[in-house]
Amino acid sequence: MVRAEAAARLRPRPIAEHRYTLLDVFTDRPLAGNGLAVVHDADDLSDALMHAFARETKLSETSFVQSPGPEAQRADYRHRIFMMTGEIPFAGHPSLGVAAAVARARGEARASYVQQTQPGEQAVDVELEGLRARVSMLQEPPAFGPELDPAEVLGLVGLSAADADPRLPCQVVATGVPQVMACVADAEALARAVPDYEGIGALLATHEAITLYLAAVDPAAGRARARSFLSTAEKGEDPATGSSVGPLCAHVAARTGAQRLETVQGVEMGRPSVLRAAIEGDRVRVGGDAVILAEGVVHLDA
Repeated sequence: MVRAEAAARLRPRPIAEHRYTLLDVFTDRPLAGNGLAVVHDADDLSDALMHAFARETKLSETSFVQSPGPEAQRADYRHRIFMMTGEIPFAGHPSLGVAAAVARARGEARASYVQQTQPGEQAVDVELEGLRARVSMLQEPPAFGPELDPAEVLGLVGLSAADADPRLPCQVVATGVPQVMACVADAEALARAVPDYEGIGALLATHEAITLYLAAVDPAAGRARARSFLSTAEKGEDPATGSSVGPLCAHVAARTGAQRLETVQGVEMGRPSVLRAAIEGDRVRVGGDAVILAEGVVHLDA
């Protein structure tokens, strides 16, 4: 009896194989930008297993490509996004990275996809040449939330109300998911920022936001420098946040009329990233480069 039980434990169980892609997004060179893991053909994976795999990668986000849900109108695939702490409704660099990974898997050098996420369906355009891609997407129409006290918000990163940009008040803005915009008058303030993650987490939870996005903007030049702080010390700082640069572009356009913004982020982390955003009708198009770093197969017990 004991031998039979031992043999049963040793008997191999069927393990599903899934194509796997690792990319760096918002960069044109490997080992910069924001890393992303993508698991393809993930219809058979449970939410618990996807979350466990996201914890395994320890990346800011891990993406899973599934068949469109029955409520989808025109989606080519469903995009599920997990952080180490759980699923989130939408994110920028995963949306772009997934499109590049899907194009690579399908052998398509140029494609326009529609992804299904929790907020809706978003069009993503891809140009792929070898292991490098240029990707852009239309995010959801901007939604402007409450303005916030600059002393309170900037105090959470060790700055003061005197550092605030008077043209761009602290405000909750969303182009898919809420983010807290915190604009400063001088890029020098970015280097002085020291995050209080307990306080940041409480602020973000109050507004159901994902990041506190600290930015120094030059609207006339169409340029910005930014840092992005997540809700816990475990999540830390994000090197490239497409779901925040869309709201930043919408925020700057609403307050100054500037229609385009090129944002450099991740410098302080040694992961320099370049994010491009522009107003297009009633939406913001966010784009940048991506590099495929690794490809293979993951073995997951579905």
